[in-house]
Amino acid sequence: MREGSVLEMTGIYKSFPGVKALQNVSFRLCEGEIHALMGENGAGKSTLIKVLTGVYPKDDGEIYLKGQQGAVKIHSPQDAQRVGISTVYQEISLCPNLSVAENIYLGRGEGQTVSWRKMNEGAAKLLSSLGIDVKPTKQLASCSIAVQQMIAIARAVDMDCRVLILDEPTSSLDESEVAKLFKMMRDLKKRGVGIIFVTHFLDQVYEVCDKITVLRDGKLVGEYQIEDMPRVMLVSKMLGKELDDMAEIKNDIPVCDQKDSTPVYEAEGLCSSEGIQPFDFYIRRGEVNGFTGLLGSGRSESVRAIFGADKVTSGTVKMNGKPVNITKPIDAMRNGIAYLPEDRKRDGIVGDLSVRDNIILALQVITGFFKPFSKAKATEFAEEYIRLLDIKTASVNTPIKSLSGGNQQKVILGRWLLTHPKYLILDEPTRGIDVGTKVEIQKLVLKLASEGMSVTFISSETDEMLRTCSRLIVMRDRKQVGELTGEQLTQNTIMSTIAGGGNDEQAE
Repeated sequence: MREGSVLEMTGIYKSFPGVKALQNVSFRLCEGEIHALMGENGAGKSTLIKVLTGVYPKDDGEIYLKGQQGAVKIHSPQDAQRVGISTVYQEISLCPNLSVAENIYLGRGEGQTVSWRKMNEGAAKLLSSLGIDVKPTKQLASCSIAVQQMIAIARAVDMDCRVLILDEPTSSLDESEVAKLFKMMRDLKKRGVGIIFVTHFLDQVYEVCDKITVLRDGKLVGEYQIEDMPRVMLVSKMLGKELDDMAEIKNDIPVCDQKDSTPVYEAEGLCSSEGIQPFDFYIRRGEVNGFTGLLGSGRSESVRAIFGADKVTSGTVKMNGKPVNITKPIDAMRNGIAYLPEDRKRDGIVGDLSVRDNIILALQVITGFFKPFSKAKATEFAEEYIRLLDIKTASVNTPIKSLSGGNQQKVILGRWLLTHPKYLILDEPTRGIDVGTKVEIQKLVLKLASEGMSVTFISSETDEMLRTCSRLIVMRDRKQVGELTGEQLTQNTIMSTIAGGGNDEQAE
C-alpha cells in the first residue's frame, strides 16, 4: 500500500446476470480524509460499497487495508467490521426499542454479565467525546433521525473503525442537523479516520470533502482533489459529456408562447413533506416541459408534490385559472392529472393482476369500485390501448409481471391515457427499456402534446430531455435553481445551471 493510505481497492470487477456492474474499478482512501464517491444512478457506487463491506463477493480484484498483511478477504459485513470497516446507511439499522447505550454495545461481550452502570458510563464518555448531546439511557426511538445517525457513527467509532462509510446520511436531515453531522465528520477526520461519503448533494460535497472519485456505468472516471474540480466539470464527468466537444442538440419543438392561454396547471409556493423547497410551477396546454438535475436533486419529489403523492405541506394550486385543492392522488386524478411513477415495479404495476386489470385500474378508481366495469367493457378498453401502444402480450388476461419492462411501462401509460387526462406527468418513462421502445414513447409524448395534452417529462438522459421538452426547470439539492427555454436548451447550459453557474466554478 502507498504511504498514507488506509484503504486501497484495485482492479475490482463485479457482474450480475446481463449487467457488468463494476469493471476494473480502483479506489484509494487516505487516513484523515473525507472522500466523496459520486456518480449517477447505475454508476456502481452501491455495488462498490457492498463489495467492500462483504455484502457482494467480488469477481476479481484486491482489497488492502493498513495494518493487514497482504490483501484482505471480506466475505460478510461482520468480516468488514472485524478489520475496521463500518457503514452507516441512510436507513438506520439499529434497534429503536433499546436505549442509546444498548445500541452502542449491542452484539459485543456475548456470554458476559452485563454491568448496566459501566455500559451507561462508557456510552456517556463516548458520546461526550464526540459532541453528541443525548443521555445514554434514552430510548433510541425517541431520538431524531440525525441523532440516531450520530449514535450509529459513535458505535462504529467505538468498534475501532478506521474506514467509515456514510451512505446518503443527510437525505432526511435539515440544515442544522447536517451542520452537526459535518462537525462530527471533521472531528473524526482529525482522529485519522478515513470517511467515504456517498451523496447526491453537490453543495455538501464542496463543503466537507477533500477528494472526489467519480464512477460512471460501472467504470472509474477518475479521482480528483476538490480544489481541482469545478462543479460544472464534476457534473460533466458524472453525466459523461465533455464540455469541449458536446454538440448542441437542436430542438424541433416550438417554444410555448408564454403569453398564450391560462395555464392548465399552476402552483405557487408548493412544498411537500419530502424536503422540497417551496416552488412555483405552471404548464400550458400542449406544452412539454421537464424537471432536470442530478439524481437526488428533487425532480421526482417535485412532481410527486404536484400529484399529491407526497404530503403537501404548503402552497396553492389552480387549474385553468380556478383554485383547486390537491392533497392526495385521487384529488389530482379527478382534476385530470395523471402520473406515471419513477419506480414502475413498486408504484406502478400490480404484478399478479392481468394486463386488462392493470390498464383499467386508474379509470376504475376515478369511477368508483362500487360501479365496476363489465368484463366486456374492460376488455374493450384494454384491447384499444394494447393496439394503440403496440403492447406485446399473449392476451388481455396475461399477468403483467410476465411482460418485459418496456411492455409493462406501456401498460401503465395505457392506464393513464384511458383516463383522458388534461395533464400527464411521466417520471423516467423510458428507464430500463430498449432503444426502439424509448423512441416510440418520445414520439407518443410529442403526438399527445400536438393534440393539446400538457406533459411533464423527466429523464436521467439529458439528450432525451432536449429532444422532448420545450422548457426545463433545473433542480439542485431539492430546490429550483433555474428555468431554461429556447436557445438556452443545450447540454452546456443545463450542466452549468445544475453546477451553480458562478464564474469561479466554470471550467477553464
